[in-house]
Amino acid sequence: MMKWEEVRKIYPDQYVLLNILESHIVGDKKYVEDVALIKPISDAKEATYELLHAKPGTLVYHTKNEEIIIEIRRRAAFRGILT
Repeated sequence: MMKWEEVRKIYPDQYVLLNILESHIVGDKKYVEDVALIKPISDAKEATYELLHAKPGTLVYHTKNEEIIIEIRRRAAFRGILT
């Protein structure tokens, strides 16, 4: 388990693949505190691939960000008659 600040110091200015271990939600935002580093990612193309294939609880993020804040999007309710 690592704090995001630690990951940022060890892997400055690059993408990392993480497991979210500890987080909390305020309003429509999820704030991540503790993570488990899976691996550093060398370039944007690989980061995109990893993000598209990420499992729930896994995240690709860039260490230039001071905090990990994820916007939570709610699915809109479907209104109407289904046939």
